[in-house]
Amino acid sequence: MEYVCTKYNHSLIECSNKMELKGENTINTKDSSTLDLPMVSIVLLNWNGKEHLRTFLPSVLASTYANKRVIVADNGSTDDSVIFLQQYFPQVELLVSPVNEGFAKGYNTALRQVKSDFYVLLNNDVEVMPGWIEPIIELMQADKEIAVCQPKLLDYKNRKQFEYAGACGGWIDSLGYPFARGRVFEQLEEDQGQYQTAQPCFWASGASMFVRADIFNAVGGLDEYFFAHQEEIDFCWRIQLAGYKVYIEPRSVVYHLGGGTLSKGNRLKNYLNFRNNLVMLAKNLPFYKSIFIFPIRFALDALAAYRGLLTGDRQFFISIFHSHLYFFKWVIIDRKKSVFPISRKGRLHGKYVGSIVWQHFIKKKTVFSEIVTHK
Repeated sequence: MEYVCTKYNHSLIECSNKMELKGENTINTKDSSTLDLPMVSIVLLNWNGKEHLRTFLPSVLASTYANKRVIVADNGSTDDSVIFLQQYFPQVELLVSPVNEGFAKGYNTALRQVKSDFYVLLNNDVEVMPGWIEPIIELMQADKEIAVCQPKLLDYKNRKQFEYAGACGGWIDSLGYPFARGRVFEQLEEDQGQYQTAQPCFWASGASMFVRADIFNAVGGLDEYFFAHQEEIDFCWRIQLAGYKVYIEPRSVVYHLGGGTLSKGNRLKNYLNFRNNLVMLAKNLPFYKSIFIFPIRFALDALAAYRGLLTGDRQFFISIFHSHLYFFKWVIIDRKKSVFPISRKGRLHGKYVGSIVWQHFIKKKTVFSEIVTHK
């Protein structure tokens, strides 16, 4: 087996395997039934994640779906991730960028090079079950209006508990605060089969997100201005406005470690979350709603910032202050750098008409089903 790397599209490098016959048949032929299956390309965006790849990539390669590709898009790693992959996982396709472009641009750059029916955006710290692909492809093939779907996300360390980044399908409230079936702010529920139905939701987790390749490209992909955090919520909002559906399929199960790149409480992570959430609202809300919502959001963000300051978390206060400062910079200067909805005619699912802040912090509700009672 000879590993061949060739220059590809400016600074991008694509590495592929070249199989040679040496006394035995080393060519893997696909079963004829595979031709009837859509191509699913699983793309892991990696930045200095060699140990995550060592731990989690074997489960991805063991996926039972027949017509799949496994691709690692290395996002300017400074560890020896690329050498490690070449040595221990030569069957994996490798795309290498010399710089860290962030989650959004990193994926856009990589996926432009991938020809497929479906993309799967998968974090490098996710363990998958062997049959995790089949239920989602079956669902999306049965309903062509489903453009995006996520599996059930459980915690890798506490495998009976939902995981923060998407749990069992993402929702959003009237003020733009995201939450999920199985997760309200920091409160995580135990999975007892209470959210076992496949149904529309507002957003799918970027930790493990299936998306139709043609629709991903049609709506402009991920908004690269976001860099990282909440870009998948913005993407799913634009997907729905374009007339497509976002779904959760709990028959598919994955286990997410979480916090592999930016840990909880990280100053940059807080800044990006607050800034990107405001940018997302400005892009996707109708103007008549935004003039009422933004004053409330600014007040609530300020309240959170001063609460952090009073409890000794000065960095949290600074993160929110900078997020507002750079949001106004976006409004005045940087709007042209963002991707806006291609249509605003679609119906939104998974939107809670009340305030999750009120329900959680004032009424002390911690469980999704206590707040959203009709689902």
